[in-house]
Amino acid sequence: MEIRKKLTYQFIGIVAIILLFSMVAIYISFSKTRQEEFFDRLSSKAKLVAQMLIDIDEIDSELLKRIELNNPLSLPNEKIIIYDYQDEVIYTTDDENILSITNEIIDDVRLEEETQFKQGMYEIFGQFYTGQYDRIVVFAAATDIFGMNKIKRLRIILVIVFVLSLIIVYFSGRLFAVRALAPISQMVNQVNKIELANLGTRIDEGNGQDEIAHLAKTFNKMLERLEAAFKIQKNFIANASHELRTPLTVITGQLEVILMKARTNEEYKNALLLVLNDVKDLNALSNKLLMLAQTSTDRPQMNFVKIRIDDALWKAQQEINSRNKNYSININFGEGIDDENKLSVSGNDILIKTVFINLIDNACKYSLNHHVDVTLDSKDDQLVIHFTDKGIGIIEEELKMIFNPFYRSKNTISYSGHGIGLSLVENIVKLHKGTIQVVSALDKGTKFTIKLPICT
Repeated sequence: MEIRKKLTYQFIGIVAIILLFSMVAIYISFSKTRQEEFFDRLSSKAKLVAQMLIDIDEIDSELLKRIELNNPLSLPNEKIIIYDYQDEVIYTTDDENILSITNEIIDDVRLEEETQFKQGMYEIFGQFYTGQYDRIVVFAAATDIFGMNKIKRLRIILVIVFVLSLIIVYFSGRLFAVRALAPISQMVNQVNKIELANLGTRIDEGNGQDEIAHLAKTFNKMLERLEAAFKIQKNFIANASHELRTPLTVITGQLEVILMKARTNEEYKNALLLVLNDVKDLNALSNKLLMLAQTSTDRPQMNFVKIRIDDALWKAQQEINSRNKNYSININFGEGIDDENKLSVSGNDILIKTVFINLIDNACKYSLNHHVDVTLDSKDDQLVIHFTDKGIGIIEEELKMIFNPFYRSKNTISYSGHGIGLSLVENIVKLHKGTIQVVSALDKGTKFTIKLPICT
């Protein structure tokens, strides 16, 4: 069901319930007021007849009947019955015996002094009257024709008002729902117009204060993230294609040259070794690209466990030294490491080792002495790892761009590389809820600092 219809029906339901309770309350209140007023009239009538019969000696029952017969103030279908102390009828206008007054009712009147009840269309009021010499029970009954007609008219009016009100509420509710949902409909139309070609378009935020504006702001933030993600994806595809095309072109060229003429075994062997090295570089590049894509998502599927940072460092050192014998890696422990528990973090061993390999390899590659100092320390429940070299450094203007995928500093063009390592490092550090900072001076060296939360 559409929200517009749902709001309309809910609005009608709420108003209908309020109207129904209000009208029932009005009807009950009016009915009680009518009944109380009519019983007051019956009480006055009973008392008046009793006084005339008992207190005025000149009036007997026959004379009283004639008086009441011609009384213009008599109530509709009025019946008067008076009982003496022996429950004998001493006066009655109920010649047809329409009313049924039992001894139990008479006794109740004597005990309670008065009572009121209803028999069929008659409303009856009973009263215990004490005269100068007699004690009698008087019953006055009548039908409230005018009052019941008013009640009937009130019922009709209330039903008509209820139905008309619901009709009015239905149309006004639809109008209200349409107007209330108009900003959302407008927002939907704006969102439907946004495509890949115009991701820079933003939704109108209106007054910027109500819930609709808050929703629009949320959509705009989502669009900003989507636009940034598409730009990253676009750049990634373009750069990855370029990086992959270069080694493939080299390999293809080498193979074509080999096949141009017959070669000696030694020449074939040397050519195949060159191709093998290029294939290894291509394989390493592919692995880095795959890992970069995996760590670029907001929620990568990674299983984190408690790992030792020093073990990951030793493994990284061993792997780098196995490939580059001339690299010098010095690992030190700061004064803050006074407990082996401070060397543990929650993370993925392979990813952490990848971070260390990239940072150590860069430090050694861009240093003339191929040396890097790695220092482990602890501060404020965080494990701090410094990677310090005395290499070529990084131009100050380029420091904020070195973590962008495929970006390489101007002074590193003569060195082999693809510009993926630092982007991968930053992604992995963020996945481990850590931070990475860099301080560098041109031709003086660079210092990378990683902070990771300690896992206790």
